[in-house]
Amino acid sequence: MFYCACKRWLGRHIHRKFSTARVKPPKVCIIGSGPAGFYTAQQLIKILGDVQVDIYEGMPVPFGLVRYGVAPDHPEVKNVTHTFTKIAHSPNVRFVGNVSIGRDATLDELRQAYHAVHLTYGAEQDRELGVPGEHLGNVLSARRVVGWYNGVPWDRDLRVDLEAETCAVLGQGNVALDVARILLTPVDALKSTDITEHALAALARSKVKEVVLIGRRGPLQAAFTIKEFREMLHLPGCRAVLDPGDFAGVREEIPVLSRPRRRLTELLCKTAFDRPGPRGGAEPAGKSFRLVFFRTPKMFVPRPDNPDVVGGVELLVNRLEGTDADRQRAVPTGAEDTVECGLAMRSIGYRSVKADPEIPFDDTRGRVKNSHGVVEPGSDRPIPCSPRRWWSQVRVLAGLYSAGWVATGPMGVILSTMTNAFTVAQAIAADLRQGAVDVSVDRLGFERVGALLRSRGVQWVSFAGWERIDAVERERGARAGKPREKILDIKEMLAIAASGS
Repeated sequence: MFYCACKRWLGRHIHRKFSTARVKPPKVCIIGSGPAGFYTAQQLIKILGDVQVDIYEGMPVPFGLVRYGVAPDHPEVKNVTHTFTKIAHSPNVRFVGNVSIGRDATLDELRQAYHAVHLTYGAEQDRELGVPGEHLGNVLSARRVVGWYNGVPWDRDLRVDLEAETCAVLGQGNVALDVARILLTPVDALKSTDITEHALAALARSKVKEVVLIGRRGPLQAAFTIKEFREMLHLPGCRAVLDPGDFAGVREEIPVLSRPRRRLTELLCKTAFDRPGPRGGAEPAGKSFRLVFFRTPKMFVPRPDNPDVVGGVELLVNRLEGTDADRQRAVPTGAEDTVECGLAMRSIGYRSVKADPEIPFDDTRGRVKNSHGVVEPGSDRPIPCSPRRWWSQVRVLAGLYSAGWVATGPMGVILSTMTNAFTVAQAIAADLRQGAVDVSVDRLGFERVGALLRSRGVQWVSFAGWERIDAVERERGARAGKPREKILDIKEMLAIAASGS
């Protein structure tokens, strides 16, 4: 915080003293075209008016997790792309798809071309459990399963064996509930969504009847939201199974909980003690999902008849220590438990990657080092004591920002990402206006970067190119009674994008 304050003070006083009036608008580069990127662009235009914002995206297509992370049976959430499209059509905005930082252009090259660089490229790795047997066959990443049914090109060939009747999911967040819901939803209800054809075909043959969602702490710490849990309760032909013994003392805590947590906990208690049957008139022998609390995975065990494939997960039984529900720790009791399953998924969170060697990055937390969106040197790059060297360090990082999951870690939903993006956009705008970032020197922006891309043979995709891809996907989807059929081959995307050039 002290570092940020000093940087802004020096920027306002030193730059303002020696700068001449700028003639051309400031140029801002945003890396990542998900919600954080588009909402930042929207807010910068609103605040500054006269600004050029170029949004770079590693994929040929925009929208990030809205396209590739939101469940296919949640089309209403994807409507936010209408807002993003309006932003992209602004004369102040340029979309540059199929260009990755660190691969096609370096951070240093982008910083030379723009007054400010804003990192919003999300979290694209999943955290591992680090237990024996994690790499057995049919132990999968929930993130990759989401990519498999949502059309991520490199996940299309993921082997998802749905021959087993029981699937165990390690984790109790919204992603865990998403994959459980897709596995248990009647396939006919998915045919009118934008789910991939290969996933739909596999789900039509699926033998999965039970999904067990396993959490290391208790009902008061469940990470999913009430909306997702309520959807699970209303799945046709599916019943919820919760152990009332897991809820000892939980009802007594309800009055002191925050409103969102209170509503979720009330519904969990009602489900556990009322034991509702399957919805939609199904027989009791239909599908089910089960929430299992106070369990930590010890190891995955192979099938007795096939040592290369998972046959179950051994669990340590936990108790909670501490009085504050938010900070209670799970401590093993010494007891153990086992869930037999022929399919297992880990869903314990995402982490970002260090896309370029020059990005100050916290490898432990898996996110860019920043203070309220302002990227700062970390402990591995200490601030020197000499005033001259210290000011040199400040200048090195002036104009570098971050928002979204790459800055905060994988937390919240689109609304919270929007709030975060707006806040950081306000900081960027303030720095550009007040002189903390020197805008007196004109930067070439995409004129410089585009020349670099051409010299390296990189085909970039404009927003008009994306709209050609979009039109083809919608046309193919209409023939199948779906909103779209996503193209899974990047070469085909690039060919379609270039077809109108």
